Amino acid sequence: MSAQPHSYDGVDPEHALKYAVQHMPEGTRVQLVEGQFEIMTPTWAHENAADLIREQIGPRMRELGMRAGSGNLDLPGTPNYYVPDLAVVPSEAAKTEGALLPSDTELIVEVTSPSNGETDRIVKRRRYAQYSAPLYLLVDRQDGTCTLFSEPGQLGYTTAQGPYPFGTPVHLPSPFNVDLDTTGF
Repeated sequence: MSAQPHSYDGVDPEHALKYAVQHMPEGTRVQLVEGQFEIMTPTWAHENAADLIREQIGPRMRELGMRAGSGNLDLPGTPNYYVPDLAVVPSEAAKTEGALLPSDTELIVEVTSPSNGETDRIVKRRRYAQYSAPLYLLVDRQDGTCTLFSEPGQLGYTTAQGPYPFGTPVHLPSPFNVDLDTTGF
C-alpha cells in the first residue's frame, strides 16, 4: 500500500507555518525566513554587539519612551516571521503579547552570523524596507562593518550610510540622534 498525500483543504500555509513558529518549546528561538525554519543559536560575540548597541541607545530610548528587545516581527502576506537581534519600539507597542510589524519599530538591528549572514544582508534588508521599518542597522561581523539603511520603499531602502569599518562611529538619525561607537563589535 502506498502512502497517499493528505489533503489540507482550507488550511492557509502562511498561517500554519507562523502557528508552528509561535508554538515551539519554551526558550527555543526560531524564525521563519522565506518559508524556511531557522533555529537561532547566537554566540556570545553575536550577543555582545547587540548588547553594546542597547547600552548606547538606552538613555535616549528612555527619554523618548521606547523599549528594546528581540520580540517577534510578522510580515503578513509572506512566509516570514522574524526574530531580530534588536528592535526598538514605542513603550505601548512593547506591551503587545503577539508579534509586531516592522512598521511598528523605530530601529531594527541585525547582527550577522556565518550561518545566516546573507539572510541579514539581502533578504531581511529587502523585507524590512517593504514593510516600512524606518531604520535598519546591519552589523556585519564577517565583513567587520556597519551599514545603516533608511527611507524604506517597496524595492528596498533608498538610502544607505556605510558600510563603515568597525571603530567608525555610526550616526543614528532622528528620533535617536546618537553616534554609535562600533569599536567593540
